[in-house]
This record gives sequence, C-alpha cells and structure tokens, in this order.
Amino acid sequence: MTWHYSDKGKGLHNYTTIYSQLFGKLRDRPLRIFELGLGTNNPNLASTMGIHGRPGASLRGWRDLFPNAFVYGADIDRDILFEEDRIKTFYCDQLDSVAIRDLWAQPPLQGGMDIIIEDGLHTFEGNISFLEGSLERLRPGGTYLVEDILQETIKQWRDQLERVYSKRFPNYEFALLSPPNPQNELDNNMLIVRRQA
Repeated sequence: MTWHYSDKGKGLHNYTTIYSQLFGKLRDRPLRIFELGLGTNNPNLASTMGIHGRPGASLRGWRDLFPNAFVYGADIDRDILFEEDRIKTFYCDQLDSVAIRDLWAQPPLQGGMDIIIEDGLHTFEGNISFLEGSLERLRPGGTYLVEDILQETIKQWRDQLERVYSKRFPNYEFALLSPPNPQNELDNNMLIVRRQA
C-alpha cells in the first residue's frame, strides 16, 4: 500500500497489519474487491487528501496484493475516475441512496464482492448510508470494512450495532476495532463486518 502512497499502512493509520491477518491466506484467489473513496485531491470536496494526494493509491495497492483479483472503486469526484489493468472505477455519492443503487446496478459489479472497503466521507451518516445500501452486495464469507471511524462516533456505532444491526442483519458479525496508534487518537478506528458463509 505504501508503495503507491496509500495512507492505510503508515503514520496516522496502521490498518495493513490487520489486513494482513484478515486476508493473508486469500492472496492468490480470484477475488472481487471494491473500495469507496479513491482519495480525491480536489481541495473543494469533503475528505480531500489535499492537492498532493494520489487518487487510486489504495486500489493499486489491492491489485498488487491480490494478483488474481479484480478491483473496483467509486468516488464522488468524477475527475479522478480511471480504468487500468484489473481496476475499474465508478461515480457514487455515498449520501444518496439512488446513487448507491445506481452504482451497484453497473454490469461489472453484478455478482457481489468478496471484500468491500468504505474509505469515503468519514462521517457517521456517510458510513451508515453506504453500509445500508451495500452490505447485501457482500458475498457469503466476505468482509466489509469501514475505515477512519471518528473516535467521537464510537458510542453512536455501538448503539447502532447493538440496537439496530444485530437484529436487522442476523447473518453478519460486527466488530469495532481501535488499533493502538500513538500518532492518531482521532480516527484510527474501523468496523469489520463478516457475512456468514
């Protein structure tokens, strides 16, 4: 990931250690991987990585890590959408249920995903909106992840998981994780969701 300048495994986030444990045995499988949030470098958009950000860094990292996988992505910034070998991207506004439905209606995205990573808007509302519109797209045995959950929303997440999702999604297991990182007490938290096989 860091080779492509993704922020998942250096400095403020240390998710690559977790991903190594979760996905290490899957490296050679022909997976279908999807990530929301390509890393816009447009300073006028929310969750921008700044003008020096490198859109698509994580998608290229997933492609390298999984040599037999197809990697898909989406972003609200149409200017950074791209297509490369084993990578294809689409438009999506994660706060718009119609845009999410339109995203999943795209022919290349039919058949579900083995791994879905949500690294988009980084707000509770945005996380919930995309999760509720996308969780059913996860294949049995698959994993859905929400990155960069703000520390201040952990209580909201716990309430949502206990009171709503445990009942609404009985075939899924939910876990909040806060990997220790002395450089980041703001948002080095993630949700891991497993769909039962």
